[in-house]
Amino acid sequence: MARRKKDDDFEFGFSFTEPRAYIFRMLLCVIFVVLIGAVLFEPLWLSFQANVVINGVILGALAIGIIYTFRRVTTLWPEIRWIKEFRRAEPGLTVPTRTALLAPMSAMLRERTGPMRLNTLTMRSILDSIGARLDESRDLSRYMIGLLIFLGLLGTFWGLLDTVNSVGTAVRSLSVDTGTSENVFADFQSALEGPLAGMGTAFSSSLFGLAGSLVVGFLDLQAASAQNRFYNDLEEWLSTVTTIDMAPDPSGAGGGTSTDRLATQLAAQQQVTADLLDSNRQLSAELARLFHAIEGRNGPRNDG
Repeated sequence: MARRKKDDDFEFGFSFTEPRAYIFRMLLCVIFVVLIGAVLFEPLWLSFQANVVINGVILGALAIGIIYTFRRVTTLWPEIRWIKEFRRAEPGLTVPTRTALLAPMSAMLRERTGPMRLNTLTMRSILDSIGARLDESRDLSRYMIGLLIFLGLLGTFWGLLDTVNSVGTAVRSLSVDTGTSENVFADFQSALEGPLAGMGTAFSSSLFGLAGSLVVGFLDLQAASAQNRFYNDLEEWLSTVTTIDMAPDPSGAGGGTSTDRLATQLAAQQQVTADLLDSNRQLSAELARLFHAIEGRNGPRNDG
């Protein structure tokens, strides 16, 4: 719910909800993940060393996803500040704050010379443009979530492939005819190092990939909620400065609901149709009298 009548927003009746609560939840999520990583540092570090390249790429993608989701929320502050300055500014004055998300709205309303008034078409055009920009900003976050899952699966299949190859090599290298049982067991232990390393790659990449997608998914959910709250507040504000274009009432009774206007228009069309039918009947009667008059004049002349 929007914050009610406070400070310099008293005259507007409501103010835009700032995304502090969403930032706070996102920070709590990141701090919680860091604390878990600190508690489980040793096993996580061993898992990371199973394949430094793949796991490093996964952690890098995780960092990019976290930074981008935070940026999606923090960029709402300049937009809210621009709206507040625009509502306080006198008509004809330039609002100094630059904005990216509300750039179309800023261009359309830059030359206003009086109180701000929009029609329904302009309001819908502004909201559609801003909604499209918000949807576009969400695409990268969704891609990062899918990328983390993909990298986890890629590491899993890479590790399984390495495991299969290592098992085949280990089996071929075993020989019971060339040494004692102690030597054979030692060779078997050394041969198992390759398959175990492959399994470590598979499980560690799955662990980091799925955990990273979970973290970025929660942050993306909070960022989407903040953007939806901003969009709803913007729609609520624009609805207060939008006038609905109503068709004039032929009866002179003024505007009403859309159903009343439609009924009035249908009644008017029925009246016009009735007038046309009455005119056609009158014209037919006149033509009939004229025809009888012409026959009356021609009748006696033919008898003579």
